[in-house]
Amino acid sequence: MPPQSLGRLNRRDYKTLTLAALGGALEFYDFIIFVFFASVIGDLFFPPDIPDWLRQLQTFAIFAAGYLARPLGGIVMAHFGDSRGRKKMFSLSILLMALPTLAMGLLPTYATLGITAPILLLLLRMLQGAAVGGEVPGAWVFVAEHVPQTRTGFACGMLTAGLTAGILVGSVVATLINRAFGIEGIVAGGWRIPFLLGGFFGFVALYLRRWLHETPVFKELEARKALAAELPLKAVVMNYKKEVAVCMLLTWLLSAGVVVVILMTPTWLQKSYGIAAAEALQANSLATLTLIAGCISAGLAADRFGASKTLIFGSLLLAACSWIFYQAPAAYPEWLFACYALVGYSVGVVGAVPYVMVRAFPAEVRFTGISFSYNVAYAFFGGLTPILVTLMMSITPLAPAYYVLALSAMGLLLGVYLSRDLSYRDAVVHADL
Repeated sequence: MPPQSLGRLNRRDYKTLTLAALGGALEFYDFIIFVFFASVIGDLFFPPDIPDWLRQLQTFAIFAAGYLARPLGGIVMAHFGDSRGRKKMFSLSILLMALPTLAMGLLPTYATLGITAPILLLLLRMLQGAAVGGEVPGAWVFVAEHVPQTRTGFACGMLTAGLTAGILVGSVVATLINRAFGIEGIVAGGWRIPFLLGGFFGFVALYLRRWLHETPVFKELEARKALAAELPLKAVVMNYKKEVAVCMLLTWLLSAGVVVVILMTPTWLQKSYGIAAAEALQANSLATLTLIAGCISAGLAADRFGASKTLIFGSLLLAACSWIFYQAPAAYPEWLFACYALVGYSVGVVGAVPYVMVRAFPAEVRFTGISFSYNVAYAFFGGLTPILVTLMMSITPLAPAYYVLALSAMGLLLGVYLSRDLSYRDAVVHADL
């Protein structure tokens, strides 16, 4: 068993966690900032004489292209992460994010380049997607293989909280830009500032990551010449079908929980209950803060009680909190902030998801196994969730509540399954960690 598998977190562990979480937050900021300025980007990068609905459709199609590029980028980087080293890919992912984000901030618009402008924007967005496809699984593997095995949940929860913090930073920056420049100033060039800032953030994170070290687990595999003898993806698909299925379903819980509760709900509050946009966004920022705390809490609980109990309890809490929240604004509008904060915290159960993932695959194919499961499922379920919820809303305004309830039921069943069928793997996989 590697030496890092024993004892408490030391100073080097905290440094690794801090730099990894900070880099993840900054990279996720780069990926998400596009959506906050989608309307302005649509006006600037597409012909002015096309219908507004078509312009918005094309803009969000470019945004979605980032998600579709995630599986390919993630699988390629994971392949080299399992064969050449975790740290190299960990650094490459943030470079691949910083460069296109900076380029977006400098990109001429349709008025200058014509149809070339949206094509270049699409290519840059796909590079961003490829980068984040390698960043998230790579970060989970990197920190899990650095810290003691008894603190894996805390490490993965911290990383997931860092990614969530990136969304919050993007929201804050977008709010500040809107207040400082107004719509005219943003159209005149203010929209470029968050992208240029994101590029700068990326290079800062890249510089900080040079102080990180290769994981002890990979070093040991390399020393023992125990790296995957065959193509890692082939080994994962052929030998770990059940593990892939579990990780994909957990990714559905993670992606849909964040998409519905954090990303879609502010608009739902405005349309369903007439809540002012500013108030809905303030409540959303509070929910994002409590989500960060929830992710860390779920990671700590996974270390203390195990993944199955954490998922079972967390899913029940998510079901109860979401059901109360989505009905409260109608009868008790003054409870909006408290209820949104509570449901945001309960979504934090997703902080236990990477704890399961890093234990589902042996070290020699861990990066590839997580990357394949996570990115393919995220591309599918992340895109499917808004469509399903929107279709359900034509039947009932409580569609988000019912969708989250269904996810909670799935999380509960996965928790039960883990306790019965996969709990024996903890001791086996711990030896790799």
